[in-house]
Amino acid sequence: MPAVIEYSEDGKPKIKRVETFCSLLNNLLPLDGVLYKDLLDSFDKLIMDEHPKVTKGALSNCHGDWYEWLLAVNAWNYRILNDRNFILLLLPNVSSLDVGELYNDGLNGYLQDLRKKVKDSADVQLITSNPDFVIIDTSNINLDDCFNKSISELTPETIRLLEKSYEHFIGKCSFENIVGYLSVKTSFRPDRRLQLSHEGSLMKATYAHLQTRDWVINPVGLKYYGAATMISDADRRGLRTVATHSIINVQSTPQAAVDEIFAINSNALCNSAFSTIFSK
Repeated sequence: MPAVIEYSEDGKPKIKRVETFCSLLNNLLPLDGVLYKDLLDSFDKLIMDEHPKVTKGALSNCHGDWYEWLLAVNAWNYRILNDRNFILLLLPNVSSLDVGELYNDGLNGYLQDLRKKVKDSADVQLITSNPDFVIIDTSNINLDDCFNKSISELTPETIRLLEKSYEHFIGKCSFENIVGYLSVKTSFRPDRRLQLSHEGSLMKATYAHLQTRDWVINPVGLKYYGAATMISDADRRGLRTVATHSIINVQSTPQAAVDEIFAINSNALCNSAFSTIFSK
């Protein structure tokens, strides 16, 4: 199937990410045994053969979305097939959603109050990015029927469902509902490792703040995971970083900023990772 490319008046190509992804997969989920990195490389070759003006940089910019969608659809089906209460949902970037908005008004109010006090007291900002996925325990949240239907076709409507499902949970999550986050990269570089460590540390610090404000005595704890198609020993060493907030009090046990990283390069490796991520 052909890629879906638009050309501007001056002849510059633009890849329509959703339509190209669905078209190149013939609207079907990848077969078991197909390696995601090989799949992305084959996409690049098909697109560049058809549209030589498309640059490698433009293709690389698409890889992140395409990889996230592969993980998102596998997570969706894994939860249904294995009858799990946890759900893994794509999050938009922070300009579209403050992740605190997933919490109920009381908890989100604590986070907004924290941001205000940080700004007022020291004239600095509590700046956070959104992880790629949030992990929610849906045990006490009513789900629409669509959340219980497996995905068998990859269409633009399917991708929209995966990307917009977080909206169902805005304002509905208690302290116990949000149990973790997952951030993914097609590959890790030193700067990307730092991003994960920083993000994980901040997510856990805000969780600890909510624990204190809401007087939660024995919290389950928040997990923060990372994933890429390939992981090296250097990646694992670089991500053994402590969550900063956990070393300021001698009465607390130091926590990892990133609890675990997974090499996810196939459907089977997806399922292996989800068996950990979806368990308490």
